[in-house]
Parts: sequence; structure tokens; C-alpha cells
Amino acid sequence: MGIANPLHVLTRRQIALISGLLKEKRIRDQEGTFILEGAKFCCDLIRSNPQAIRSLILSPRYLRQEDSIRREARLKLAARQFSCSDALFEKLSDVETHQGVLAVVRIPQWEEDRLLGQARVLGVYGDRLRDPSNVGVIVRTAAALNLTGVWLSADSADAYAPKAVRASAGAVSGFPIFRGAPAQVFAKYDCALYAAVVPAPESVSLRNIQNIPRRLVLAVGNEGEGLSDDVIALSTVQYAIPLSNDVESLNVAATAAISMFHMKGLPTES
Repeated sequence: MGIANPLHVLTRRQIALISGLLKEKRIRDQEGTFILEGAKFCCDLIRSNPQAIRSLILSPRYLRQEDSIRREARLKLAARQFSCSDALFEKLSDVETHQGVLAVVRIPQWEEDRLLGQARVLGVYGDRLRDPSNVGVIVRTAAALNLTGVWLSADSADAYAPKAVRASAGAVSGFPIFRGAPAQVFAKYDCALYAAVVPAPESVSLRNIQNIPRRLVLAVGNEGEGLSDDVIALSTVQYAIPLSNDVESLNVAATAAISMFHMKGLPTES
């Protein structure tokens, strides 16, 4: 039996920190933490990676419905746990209907040299992605397909912003993400760059790609403008997903998902 982890009263400092982490990338970077909200996400993290949790905030709404299995796991947490009223939690929450539990989570650190130095690499590069929900969906899909990682340009939305965290279903807490990455970094590791573009005479159909380099990164671009000319110039292949019914393009998260799934199933070049 673990020792019961006492609930501390939420302080003004904690309230200000949570508010700042929800609103500002600068504070997330400064603190090295982000907010994970929701019963399932928090409970999954308590079970799979409790060391990642810096603190846990709970309201009576959550505690009233917490089952014995979740309670036992929570009470074993080394992280400090705080309580507040349902009314205060509602003010802190970033969702329309809160569940009464959120965690302050450490932003994971990953060794880029080790990941890109592997014999087999399949990753995704997001160029100027503005919508954090798209970033989150791309991370979730990449994690589900067991890709190497996700790289984001400096002017892309933050993967640890609340909307991105929710869209990733919490996957950002345990999947390699590199922010502020220039597309030029991949050449250093002999990783080919394939650029997703709108269908054009000079592009290759995704269906016609039957094998891939052992080390490959897929580049997807801005929701309205696509990839920048600089990224396209760095790519060795420009491919397009064939479309019909007068649909000109797909949402960037859909493009990334289709591309990742297709490429993941291909053999590598000999």
C-alpha cells in the first residue's frame, strides 16, 4: 500500500502558473511544462509515465467520481497534488465542460542526434502550421504509426498549446517533437525530404511511390499556402495525393495522415 498523497490548497502562485501555461508559449518554454487536462489523459499519464507529472490539480467534481483503481494510482504519485473548488477549476479550465482534473507536465526532451542517426528514419516536418489542432492531430497520427518524430518550423503553432495537446489525445507527453527546426537539418543526417504539394504536372502521385529511402522525412505545409519555396527546393521528391470531385486540396492533418500511412507500409530502397 502506498502512502496517501495529501491534497494541498491551490495557491495564488499555482493559479497564476496554470493560467500562464495555458495562454503563453513563452511561459511554457520558460517553465519547461505544459497543461494536460481531462480524466482519461491524466489517468493514462499517471499509469504510464508518472515521473512526467510535476503537479496535479483536482476539484470535488473529479474526486466524487474517481474509482478505487484510479485513486490508488494517484495516491502513489510523487508529484504534489492540489485541490480547489469546482468554481475555481472552471475558471482555470481551457475546455467548455471540465472534468475536474489537470496536470502540470514536464515537456519531454529528446536526443535529435540519436533519433536522426538511426538506420531507419520516417518523420514528419511541419512548415508554418498555424492551427494547433492540426499540429496535435499530426502528432497523434505519427505516434500511432510509430514514426520517428515530428519536427516543426519556428513559425508553426506550439505542440504544447492546449488545443494541440487535446487534439493529440495527450500523445505530446511521450512522443518526440522538435520545435523551431529548420528544414536544412535533415541533410546533415542524410535524410531525404519528400514534399507534399497540390497535384500538378511536375508532381508524383503518392500511389506511384512504391519504395522509400531508409531515412525519410515528409514535409507538409501551411494550411492555406502549402510549403514554402525554400522547403520545396530542399526536397528530392514532390508528391501529391490524387483527388477527385473537384476537390483541390486536403486539410494538412489529413494530408499528413494519408502520407504517413502510405509511406509506413512501403519497403525501403535496396
